[in-house]
Amino acid sequence: MSIDPTLLDDLEWRGLIAHSTDLDALREAFAAGSVRFYVGFDPTAPSLHMGHLVQVLTARRLQQAGHTPYALVGGATGMIGDPKDTGERVMNPAETVQEWVGRLRAQIEPFLSFDGENAATLVNNLDWTSGLSTIDFLRDIGKHFPVNRMLARDTVRRRLESGISYTEFSYVLLQSMDFLELHRQHGVTLQFGGSDQWGNITAGVELIRRTESSRVHAIATPLMTKADGTKYGKTDGGALWLDPEMLSPYAFHQFWLNAEDEKVGELLRVFTFLPRAEIEALEARHAEKPFLREGQKVLADEVTTLVHGADETEQAKAAAAALFGGGELRALSGGTLAAALREAGVVRVPSGELPTVVDLLVESGLAKSKGEARRTITEGGAYLNNERVEDPDARPGDDDVLAGGWLVLRRGKKKFAGVEVG
Repeated sequence: MSIDPTLLDDLEWRGLIAHSTDLDALREAFAAGSVRFYVGFDPTAPSLHMGHLVQVLTARRLQQAGHTPYALVGGATGMIGDPKDTGERVMNPAETVQEWVGRLRAQIEPFLSFDGENAATLVNNLDWTSGLSTIDFLRDIGKHFPVNRMLARDTVRRRLESGISYTEFSYVLLQSMDFLELHRQHGVTLQFGGSDQWGNITAGVELIRRTESSRVHAIATPLMTKADGTKYGKTDGGALWLDPEMLSPYAFHQFWLNAEDEKVGELLRVFTFLPRAEIEALEARHAEKPFLREGQKVLADEVTTLVHGADETEQAKAAAAALFGGGELRALSGGTLAAALREAGVVRVPSGELPTVVDLLVESGLAKSKGEARRTITEGGAYLNNERVEDPDARPGDDDVLAGGWLVLRRGKKKFAGVEVG
C-alpha cells in the first residue's frame, strides 16, 4: 500500500473541503501512514441521493490514496433523524429502518474496495447502542455536553421558537458517540461529512478530546447548490436518487446532461475521477464553446457510469438519441423506453384498434385540438416512431408497437410523448 501525498491538494482543488479542524495536522497524519476514517449515512429513505454521493465518492478518493474507510449506516440514528430546520422528522418503524440499512449498505459497497491492506469496513451504530442503558448513556456521554453549547447550534436555535423534541435535541450525542466508539474499537481518527453536519462532527471531536484526551480530525464537504444558490439534488419528481427503481438511469443521465453552464466545472471536479489536467482542458473548451455542451456530456457519462455502469449509460444515450430522431427506437429495451418516455409524459390506450395519430397527438398533449394535429401532420411536423406521418387519418397497427408496448409520438424536433398500449 502506498500513500498518495497529494491527496489534500487534490481535495482542495476539487473544492471538497468547506471546513476542517486543522489541515496541517491532517496533512501530517496522512503522510505518516494509512488514516482510518469514517463517514456516516442515516437510513431516512430507501436510497442514497446526490448529496450522499459526494460523501461516497470522497470516501473512495481517500481509499484510493491509501487510507482506510469505515462506512457507517445508522441503524440507531436513522430511527431518530438529524433535526431539520423546520418541523419534526417522521419516525419510521424499526423494521423499515433496518430494511433501509441493508439497501444503503448495498449501494455503498460497489464504490469501495473490501480487499487489501486498507480494506473498507461497513458498520452499523445499532451494534453499540441497542444494549446501552439510559443511565449509562447519560453518565458516560451526556455529561460531556454542556446544554448552553447545544442550544447555540444553528438548527436548534432555529427550532426553539416552533419547538424541538428532546429526541431530536439529543441526536448530536448519538452521532458523537459513533466517532468515539469507532475511535476506541477501530482506531478511527478522521470523520467527514456534509457541511450541514459540521456541528455534529466537531461535537464528536470534542467528545473524544474530553474522554480519551486524544486529538482527532474532521473535514466537511460543501453543500452542492445551483447557480441561484438553491440546493442541488432535486428533480421535478423529487430527490436525485441513486436507486434505479426510484430514478431511472435515463433520468439520472438527463439530470447531469442539463447541468447549468456555470456549474459544469464544479460538478466535474466533485463527481468525477478525471485528472486535473483533463478537467481544466475541458473547462477551457466549455468556456469557449458552451453551446456544444461538451462539459455536460462528459459529466453525464462519467457520473452515470460510476453509479449505474457503462451499459446503462450507453442505453440512456441511445434512448435520448432515438427519441429525438437520431437513433433506432427498436434497438431499445422496453425498460429503457418506459423510463425515458415517462420523463416526457405518457398517455395509455387499450390494445386492439388504436386511435388515429390525430387523436393520439391531442390525447398526449402534443396538439391542443384535432385541427391543430391535422395541420401539424400536413405541414410534415408529426412523427410516429421517428417516421414522418403523412396521412391525417393514419392509425398505428400492431407492427408499430415497440418493445414493452410503446409508441413514440414526436412533434417537430424536440416535443415527444409516449403512448403505452395495453
